[in-house]
Amino acid sequence: MYIVYILKCADDKPYTGCTENLEERIERHENGYVPATKDRRPIQLMIYIVFNDKYKAFEFEKYLKSGSGRAFINKHLL
Repeated sequence: MYIVYILKCADDKPYTGCTENLEERIERHENGYVPATKDRRPIQLMIYIVFNDKYKAFEFEKYLKSGSGRAFINKHLL
């Protein structure tokens, strides 16, 4: 399974990522091992979506990082 997740960071901006192990990935974010969120802690898991297909998960993550995907996140998910 592949998981696309959205974190809410201390700067009130979302961070979107994809992983196979959500628990381990969140721990890495919380401990400052992820450069993109290291200076944006504390973080809070807002939502996650599980995919069976690796490529669909990565496509959805890429969409969420696009302009229309960010608008979708702000309007429907956060």
